[in-house]
Amino acid sequence: MLFSWIFISCFLKIPVLVCSYRSSSECLVRINYRLTGKGNVMIVGFFPAFNAYPINKTIEWRMTEFSRDYMIELKLRNYQCVLAMMFAIEEINSNPYLLPNISLGFEVHNVPNGQRRTLAALFASLSGTDYGIPNYRCTRKSVSAAVLTGPSWAISEYMGTLLDLYKFPQLTFGPFDTTLSEQGRFSSLYQVAPKDTSLTLGIVSLMLHFHWNWVGLFIIDDHKGAQILSDLRSELEKNGVCIAFVEMILAIRGSFLTTSWKNQVQILDSSANVIIIYGDTDSLLSLIVNIKQKLVTWKVWVLNSHWDHSKFDNYFLLDALHGTLIFSHHNEEINNFTDFIQTANPSKYPEDIYLHVLWHSFFNCSFLWKNCKIIDNCLPNASLGFLPGNMFDMAMSEERYNVYNAVYAVAHSLHEMIINQVQNQSLENGKEMVFLPWKIQPFLRNIQYTNPASGYMVLGSKRKLDVDYDILNFWNFPKGLQLSVKIGTFSPNLPQSQQLSLSEHMIQWPTGFIENPHSVFSESCGSGFRKTPQEGKAVCCFDCTPCPQNEISNETDMDQCMKCSESHYANTEKNHCLQKTVTFLTYDDPLGKIFTSMSLGLSSLTAFVLGIFMKHRDTPIVKANNRALSYILLITLTFCFLCPLLFIGRPNTATCILQQNTFGLLFTVALSTVLAKTVTVVMAFKVTALGSMMRRLMISRTPNIIIPLCTTVQLLLSGIWLATSPPFVDTDAHSEHGHITVMCNKGSAIAFHGILGYLGFLALGSYLMAFLSRNLPDTFNEAKFLAFSMLVFCSVWVTFLPVYHSTKGKVMVALEVSSILASSAGILGLIFVPKCYIVLLRPERNLLHHIRDKTHSRKKKPSKHSLQVSEIKWKS
Repeated sequence: MLFSWIFISCFLKIPVLVCSYRSSSECLVRINYRLTGKGNVMIVGFFPAFNAYPINKTIEWRMTEFSRDYMIELKLRNYQCVLAMMFAIEEINSNPYLLPNISLGFEVHNVPNGQRRTLAALFASLSGTDYGIPNYRCTRKSVSAAVLTGPSWAISEYMGTLLDLYKFPQLTFGPFDTTLSEQGRFSSLYQVAPKDTSLTLGIVSLMLHFHWNWVGLFIIDDHKGAQILSDLRSELEKNGVCIAFVEMILAIRGSFLTTSWKNQVQILDSSANVIIIYGDTDSLLSLIVNIKQKLVTWKVWVLNSHWDHSKFDNYFLLDALHGTLIFSHHNEEINNFTDFIQTANPSKYPEDIYLHVLWHSFFNCSFLWKNCKIIDNCLPNASLGFLPGNMFDMAMSEERYNVYNAVYAVAHSLHEMIINQVQNQSLENGKEMVFLPWKIQPFLRNIQYTNPASGYMVLGSKRKLDVDYDILNFWNFPKGLQLSVKIGTFSPNLPQSQQLSLSEHMIQWPTGFIENPHSVFSESCGSGFRKTPQEGKAVCCFDCTPCPQNEISNETDMDQCMKCSESHYANTEKNHCLQKTVTFLTYDDPLGKIFTSMSLGLSSLTAFVLGIFMKHRDTPIVKANNRALSYILLITLTFCFLCPLLFIGRPNTATCILQQNTFGLLFTVALSTVLAKTVTVVMAFKVTALGSMMRRLMISRTPNIIIPLCTTVQLLLSGIWLATSPPFVDTDAHSEHGHITVMCNKGSAIAFHGILGYLGFLALGSYLMAFLSRNLPDTFNEAKFLAFSMLVFCSVWVTFLPVYHSTKGKVMVALEVSSILASSAGILGLIFVPKCYIVLLRPERNLLHHIRDKTHSRKKKPSKHSLQVSEIKWKS
């Protein structure tokens, strides 16, 4: 396994891992790397600046021994934290307003592998010896104020257990960890990094911004990973984002050397194009290495900020991490920090063996193995700024910013302690200040200050929970560019609509995408559709269903369609409600024109028939059928034909009342007239017992009784209707799509159907009377025509009722108008057209002698009764 490690490490160019047995980096182990800066008060820092791995596991590793049976990995990212500590201390010492007359010093130790060696290094620092004697301090005059540990929470936990026994202040510059914030275990530990309480909210906001609702998760399998998974799952589900898969990655360094990558099929085959990875560089090293080796360039990776991209270099032309989106805590720019790093060299800091090793490794400087220092014959004006960006980043990273703030937190706490004279020991005759470190802790807990970069810092329980995030886009195409470009921010303290700010034109997506990536299980439902969840599947799995009638959806992925108001209707696309058009049966409508023409034409025809009858009033055919009743019937039919005009035009209260009552009154008069005619015929033949004078009187008075009596009943029904529930103007917004029909509401359906029933009763009575007299002997007997006209009338209105109740809007009005015209035309045509035919076209048949000759030829001896009836009818 060890040689596999050497091969993979060299192949990935992990900077700078020594693959040969003779290298200047061996000096870091041989001399037990430690860096010291003089001062009255010391700040001790433990940084994993390099790691040494034994080649032969049977050889016991001891820090005081030197052997070539190991290889060394330089961790330049952590060494940059050492430079940040040195920069902050130099900046404080040059500030006359902070800790005047006191100089800060520093002591830097490397953190070796393993808990035992880590605690041994800490004992050595506290005791002032190379071996570490518990509870003793030897040979050191300067006092240590605090210890800086990190970036791993495990390192801080190992040391925190020991430091808490001595109440020694400990500041961690790694990511915030809830385990380290337990006051019962680590009462002397202070975490400089802000909490990640808003990280999940920021990630979910990014998903929602790009409409990504189908994502995969790779989470480190530890207590932090479990907490972030719980928070992330809850926030994702709350916002309708589904998780395609969740994989917990064991935080075992080098696990990819002994086990195959079990998740590669799931990543390659998953339909989720966006994958969230939470963890740090060392813990998820195996995952990232495999992603890069498989060249998974068609996925968008969303990472947290604790990543060292320089570890993942390789010789492929494409980089699978190109286009990655990274959430990083917002840090203020530190002035002169880049200049400080560029000017840091072995000449400026000759005691820093780490710089000598870097100059020998990168700038080909001659190296003196005896004291592990370079000779001056190397690249002139060499600087750390010459190193490739993928190996040494000059910018202020998150860990460096935390180290910078930790040093300032200690300095400000010391300053406050001196001002308040908490420490009784004073500076006398230039002697170094001596105090007990635990006395600084009350000031660390309550410290609030603003660093030179205008960054507000709070430690302890008053720390700010919701911090801002910078969203970075990792550019590594062409390969080797390795730039983390800020493309947006997330500010949880702003209103929700303003929290996420992105410059999308600056984003470079992975090389597998030519446009903005999509990561959805089901395509979005556009306007006019709503989401229908698929049974038994996640909420992101749905079908798109068109909105129901008169409902719309004007946004994508709507769960429910919105119903249009009564005055509006949905357009064809069902994405917008349109104003309905007010409509009614007008004179300009085709139906309105037809009905108007028919109404006027038929009424004119009826008036023409009335004129014919009045002109030929003395002819036998006119006199034989009671011409007075014929006049009444024709006049009534004229008004019946004009009655539909009340139904055309915009309805109002007057027309609504007149429509039904005028219709009922006119048809009552017409039907009662027909009834009177049939009764007259029947009585003329049947009443034979009376004398001739009495019979003529009865026959002539009967119509005068029937018509007023029937009309009075109709007026009584109309009065009751108007008194109880009169017709009124109403609107119908449902019968015709896109229109609001203005129409007359009958008010009382019972009254309307009662009038129709009354008219039906009159028509049925007339029909029965006419039917009974259809075979009576008479030349001008119109009983058959009366019966047939009543049969047509009843057929029209019996057909009208079911059809009327199945229609709405203008069709209902048109149906009623059609029924009025049809029934009126039936009465006119069946009763009066045959008579007009004789009067106008066959006048010879309208003569008395022709009638007598025809009667004589048909029946030589007419009965006395028949002659009397004919005489009565003619005289009448």
